[in-house]
Amino acid sequence: MNVTKISIVIVSFALILLLTSSAYAITGNYQSDTARTCVGLVVFYTTDFGGNIIPVEACSCVLISPRIVLTAAHAMSTQNVVVCFDSGPITWVVQNNQIILQGVTSYYDGTSYPNPDFAANVQGKNGVPFAFYRDVGIIVLNEPVPTSVVSQYGQLPSPGLVDTLPKQSDVTLVGYGVQEQLTPKKGGQSTWTGLLMRNSAQSRLMPSNFAWSDEFVRCSANPGNGRGGIAFGDSGGPVFLGQTYTILALHSYVVNQNCAGVSYHSRIDVPTVLDWIVQEVNVHG
Repeated sequence: MNVTKISIVIVSFALILLLTSSAYAITGNYQSDTARTCVGLVVFYTTDFGGNIIPVEACSCVLISPRIVLTAAHAMSTQNVVVCFDSGPITWVVQNNQIILQGVTSYYDGTSYPNPDFAANVQGKNGVPFAFYRDVGIIVLNEPVPTSVVSQYGQLPSPGLVDTLPKQSDVTLVGYGVQEQLTPKKGGQSTWTGLLMRNSAQSRLMPSNFAWSDEFVRCSANPGNGRGGIAFGDSGGPVFLGQTYTILALHSYVVNQNCAGVSYHSRIDVPTVLDWIVQEVNVHG
């Protein structure tokens, strides 16, 4: 694996973090996850005036039907994407003006569409700002993903499911990205590092009595008592209910640069959001 290429990927993730405060990777008591094949990695790309392909951003996603992928709307800086569902580690290069994912068996082209109500840096309830609002997006793949690649899809929740769950319900956080924070011995800014690979961590839902609980769930980002959290590299990955494949929410943002404290995840059981997703599945499969 080329060390120079890995360094470039890590720097690009750090730059995206500073610009968007978006949530990016599984930390704490995490483990490599080869079982949840429906969770994938997305690379967004654009072209310059000469038609040359330029990778822009990467995040996590979850496949819910042969051609429909859910991810974070805030990552959709461009409509053009490639998606893979290998556990990694994964790198990418541009060859012959194509994005080539390395360390994967197959990948799929598609087009991204944010939720029509998505907004960034909006004023929330009681004067509390949202980092994002309706942070849910859909990717429509150009071809279906065969069952030999993804053995089980992520399952949509029933409307309002989160509101019926007991406090401290167990959840599983899944995504790709960096795993640890490195602090220079002589001081200076810490950096996040690690391989692009699918990891998962166990967490619990925090109490839901906060200003925007009708749009987000909160999870602890502190890796205590055998649990883990999200950090830089996981936006768009799923919050699964317990050990099931039922998706409660998608990773959206964290509250500080050290990825500690509380993380926020955009609910997909909101009826209008769920209706939009179901409509897209019915149209595109």
